[in-house]
Amino acid sequence: MPEQTRSVTYKNVSRTFGGNVTAVDNVSLEIASGSFVALAGSSGSGKSTLLKTVNRLIEPTSGEVLIGGKAVSAEPMHLLRRRIGYVFQNVGLFPHMSVAENIAIPLKLAGERDTTARVAELLALVELPGEMAARMPDALSGGQRQRVGVARALATAPGILLMDEPFGALDPVTRAALGKSIRALHDRLGLTTILVTHDMAEALLLADRVLVMQAGRIVADATPAELLAGKGGTAADALLAVPREQAERLAVLAG
Repeated sequence: MPEQTRSVTYKNVSRTFGGNVTAVDNVSLEIASGSFVALAGSSGSGKSTLLKTVNRLIEPTSGEVLIGGKAVSAEPMHLLRRRIGYVFQNVGLFPHMSVAENIAIPLKLAGERDTTARVAELLALVELPGEMAARMPDALSGGQRQRVGVARALATAPGILLMDEPFGALDPVTRAALGKSIRALHDRLGLTTILVTHDMAEALLLADRVLVMQAGRIVADATPAELLAGKGGTAADALLAVPREQAERLAVLAG
């Protein structure tokens, strides 16, 4: 995907459910090509809904989303999603298909017949051994399954990567390692990455820019350093309270 087509723009995007529940409330936002942005906020703040309007898993009630200046609604859904990688918490691997077969799904849908070499390349990209291609998903650890999910999301070489709470079901050690790997992949491939997380520490450590959502709106838009300096406002400070307290307690324990 050319560099200029990796930007994401929200123009007055709103989404309501059931006619009276507003999940996203008139959001306008520019995400530059090549940036790593975290959407942070408590449960129900609207972050996952906002994310899913990019690949049209959810359609806005009003407003529009653009990629590279072109409305996402202006092209067929399957072509749009070929340009966007999507990783979510439950991975969604097909249990009756091997790792290789799971990774190759987007390639097959795109019309590729011989996917062996590309699958091997993708396994290496997510730091999994080549022999894992023949394994079934139930033979993998949670972290390995999520890496397979990332490999599948990157199969068609998309320029944009959407991640919806991708590490939520993982243990802390695996979660930290996978987060570092994702950040490295972002830098290596020149992706535009949007990560949804309720973990403020994760947002600060991985992203270049953190957007804090509350009641469907962006209430803070700042760098990690600015947020740590208290420049994000009340909602951001509330999310920072837990990691700050944990850091202080650890400092006390360390003497």
